[in-house]
Amino acid sequence: MSPHSAARVVVVGAGLAGLSAASTLVKAGFQHIQVLEAMGRPGGRVYTTRPFGQNVIELGANWIHGQEANPLFLLAQEQGLLLEEKGSASIMCLPGSVTPRDYFFRESRQQLPVDEVEQVCSFFSGLTSRAFESELEPRHSSQSLGGYLDEEFAQSPLAASEDGPRVFEWCKRSECTDEASSSLYEVSASQLGHYVALEGGFFNSLGPGGYQALADTLLDNLPPGAVLCDRPVHSIHWALQEEKNHTRPVRVLCQGGQCFMADHVIVTVPLGFLKENAVAMFEPALPKSKADAIERLGFGTVDKIYLRFEDRFWPHDCAGIQLVWDAGPEDEEVYQHSQSEGGAWRDMWYKKICGFDTVARHPTVLCGWITGREARHMESLDEKMVGEVCVRMLRSFTGWSVPEPAQVLMSKWGSERFVRGSYTYPPPGVDAVREHTALAAPLPLPCEAGYSQAKPLQVLFAGEATHVNFYTTTHGAYMTGIREAQRLIDLYADSELDSYNE
Repeated sequence: MSPHSAARVVVVGAGLAGLSAASTLVKAGFQHIQVLEAMGRPGGRVYTTRPFGQNVIELGANWIHGQEANPLFLLAQEQGLLLEEKGSASIMCLPGSVTPRDYFFRESRQQLPVDEVEQVCSFFSGLTSRAFESELEPRHSSQSLGGYLDEEFAQSPLAASEDGPRVFEWCKRSECTDEASSSLYEVSASQLGHYVALEGGFFNSLGPGGYQALADTLLDNLPPGAVLCDRPVHSIHWALQEEKNHTRPVRVLCQGGQCFMADHVIVTVPLGFLKENAVAMFEPALPKSKADAIERLGFGTVDKIYLRFEDRFWPHDCAGIQLVWDAGPEDEEVYQHSQSEGGAWRDMWYKKICGFDTVARHPTVLCGWITGREARHMESLDEKMVGEVCVRMLRSFTGWSVPEPAQVLMSKWGSERFVRGSYTYPPPGVDAVREHTALAAPLPLPCEAGYSQAKPLQVLFAGEATHVNFYTTTHGAYMTGIREAQRLIDLYADSELDSYNE
């Protein structure tokens, strides 16, 4: 029996990172792969549902971010999971991106002219592009994204226009959805330049199986029983010494008491879960570099609010109803003050909803997006109350006759105890490349004292937070699972070659 076929690997988490790791190992001939998923379903932050009929609603991942060189897009294309081919109308924009079919309303029920909105949004997009393309001036290198945007906008003639500041604040709120942050003052301006956006737009036309069909493709590569759901991991004991009762260096204990001995464990849990549980989860404790990375990287919440109506009340040429509040611009000092003034912001949590977008293949459904601390607060409210607040806003801004929704559905990623948020962002003052790299480093680290004779690659780490350039994305998660599987494949290929040479 070859060494790799005898190796036992436990994968913690059955999201795209865990499933791609397990699938890659199985295809390479590894025969003892066990995937442990804490939730009652595989998929992780991919969560495809059908609450409104036969067509899917995505409570989790929504887009394939770019098409060129995107392995998930290529996989979906190869498996026939796309409704339309590349270049079709299924290329979408992220929430907050403006199209001529968006209706922007002020609190006074005045609909803003599209050209005025586009002018501000285009200026905002140009500023954020400079950050993402690493074209910032040195004076912005230590600033938050919000601080940089405020400073640049203040120098623009648009800042003196009647509605320019209001629309700019709308742009900032919508950008929080991209960054999974409570505020852009929590996000580094300069570190965004490490993120790489793939060419080809955002693809939102997966077929009737939705995003789950991609996860199912990976599941189909695994043998029966390889994935065990409802198996939350309590602790991972690594660097075990060889004893009579066990010869493998890693022991994985589940909360129900089940124990798995392994040569290697690939940890793919979300960064939010690690922030809450890593200290108690690993024995020995994680090295300081990895513990620091978990603490320093940001991990925020993005939620969706779906409203299903019996009939469509908005015009057929309307792709979204965007809400522009009359409140003046928010600066960093105002935001920091609101952070410390107790629960006042909770009374206005709904102001974080930028608007309500139409939903593909659901002609009577609208979707609102909400982020950060306001999203986490919303999760504590019941769906009926949230629906009433959303309808009240729609009526107040538009003046239209808005009926009560037939159904309200909300995601709750912040309160999901095995996730604790949505995706990663780089805070100000953090070296994102260093922290992503440290988080991805397998254990034991080569430089750790006392582990020179230990078996290599005992604990490996995957997930979107471990990718320097593709954090936040599903393809980043998918690629990191393959990356860690390849480490093990290479390890055993080298050992087999050494055995052959001997």
